[in-house]
Amino acid sequence: MGRYEVLILPSLKKDIKGIPNSDLRRITEKISALQIDPRPMGCVKLPGRDYYRIRQRDYRIVYEIKDSVLIVAVIKVGHRGDVYRQV
Repeated sequence: MGRYEVLILPSLKKDIKGIPNSDLRRITEKISALQIDPRPMGCVKLPGRDYYRIRQRDYRIVYEIKDSVLIVAVIKVGHRGDVYRQV
């Protein structure tokens, strides 16, 4: 299997504004790792949608996988209490 291209939606700039730099660095690393393994250990498919999520401490990264064209589209990044309401 080849490497996936990771697409970041423009709306993510707004999502990450309030995230502390230490968490933001780890979130960026997790997003980059999706190129190699879009379904890492601990990822969960969200019920009723074709989205997946991975955790980074109190934050969640919600993304969609398109296996036919090897693309991972990051949909939303946010605090665990808020991110699911907006997806």
